[in-house]
Amino acid sequence: MSMQGAHSLGGGRSQGVLLSTEEMGRADHLAVELGVPSLTLMENAGAGVAEQARLLLPGGAGRIAVLCGPGNNGGDGFVAARLLQDAGLEVRVALLGNMAALKGDAAEMAARWAGEIVPLTADAIAGADLIIDALFGAGLDRQVTGTAAEAIAALNGSVVPVLAVDVPSGLDGNTGQPLGPVVRASHTVTFFRRKPGHLLMPGRALCSGVTVHDIGTPPEVLDRIASKTWANGPDLWRDAFPWPRLEGHKYGRGHALVVSGAAAHTGAARLGARGALRAGAGLVTLASPENALIVNASQLTAVMLLPFSGPEGLSGILADRRKNAVLLGPALGVGEETRALVEAALAAGAATVLDADALTSFAGHQAELFAAIASIAERPVVLTPHDGEFQRLFPDLVSAAKPERARQAAARSGAVIVLKGPDTVIAAPDGRVAINDNAPPWLATAGAGDVLGGFTVGLLAQRMPAFEAASAAVWLHGAAAAAFGPGLIAEDLPDRLPQVLRGLIDPVP
Repeated sequence: MSMQGAHSLGGGRSQGVLLSTEEMGRADHLAVELGVPSLTLMENAGAGVAEQARLLLPGGAGRIAVLCGPGNNGGDGFVAARLLQDAGLEVRVALLGNMAALKGDAAEMAARWAGEIVPLTADAIAGADLIIDALFGAGLDRQVTGTAAEAIAALNGSVVPVLAVDVPSGLDGNTGQPLGPVVRASHTVTFFRRKPGHLLMPGRALCSGVTVHDIGTPPEVLDRIASKTWANGPDLWRDAFPWPRLEGHKYGRGHALVVSGAAAHTGAARLGARGALRAGAGLVTLASPENALIVNASQLTAVMLLPFSGPEGLSGILADRRKNAVLLGPALGVGEETRALVEAALAAGAATVLDADALTSFAGHQAELFAAIASIAERPVVLTPHDGEFQRLFPDLVSAAKPERARQAAARSGAVIVLKGPDTVIAAPDGRVAINDNAPPWLATAGAGDVLGGFTVGLLAQRMPAFEAASAAVWLHGAAAAAFGPGLIAEDLPDRLPQVLRGLIDPVP
């Protein structure tokens, strides 16, 4: 089945589902309804923590301080403490609050702990070779203060490895944002599925890597929850990826058009054009203003070149419906002329990617842009703003969490939104969201966004559905940067893409 409009969670796609803290709570309740005792879920969670703790201990041995909070996160910590002590390790438990305040499963697991319990203080970690942070889980909805804040400060001032349970204490599991003081973990272990906060910055950095442990939650609960949020990766879009076929032909792989800026501003469009070609578009043409023809001609080989002048000229090029996808914006200039070019491209009905200047030009003119997008509902449109460009188009959405503001922007605009950054979020008008976490730090380089626009338009030219095309382009972009390594410049990205694509092809038995 095509991935377009598909929401079922079969196969590898289900592994990439992200659950909000509310959805994870529902998953636990559904697991109990399906016959898994809640104490079993907590025992299995604690076992996963203990397993990861032993991997983090230098030489597999040493002293462990387990910091337990008053809720179920603390219950997981008590289980881990018991199992680690049973394995012969020296374990100290420090509790925030008192035993009488514990309730439900957490109280039961605390009662099964036979060792000493000391009050939580900054001194509780003294002499430890590993600290387990089981103070607060992902559902924390208030700022950490008092004794807990002092303990977090002590953890962060220590050189001892810290294993966080579920999320680092003080981190919002839905948004990835700190709620006041937050633990900087050496590693994080979570359960059943990751949460958005594990991928969103700064949560991604504060978690320092996440292990997902199976606690026995029946996988069918995912169909009951029907989450629309995924971690971006090949399992999300592989089935829709337009791999070449033996019987195929370049004319069957689409024709992407990239619009160039004036003579002194041509490089960005060429980066996009090369990206589109490497992404598999059968043909790519650069539409060039007359004054930039010589500059562009001197730099192009496989990419074709056509002159144009103004919106009428662009409309004339796009009247050839074989040119079925267009990228506008990189170094195009800001203002009324660029707005007219965008409106001409949208009116032509080609799949459209709008980036950079094409977005900024509509600051204060958003209604015109969204109306133009609505007029070609049968053709996909992708907007690829960074935070500043997003704020210019959607100034009332900037206070929302990143996935939610991208989701609302997609619904409002009628376009797929690629909200760029180290934690790029891709959102579709129907509410689907993918969060990307494979971008290395050296991807933050001039021109990288232009290549991303090219990857996207190249996949759209091959008629890949817009949400999947945008998600694939973002992931491939990050993977190409990671494959190249430090020292990357934007020109390196298209030429590293073949290596990444080869790695996605299933090996022949």
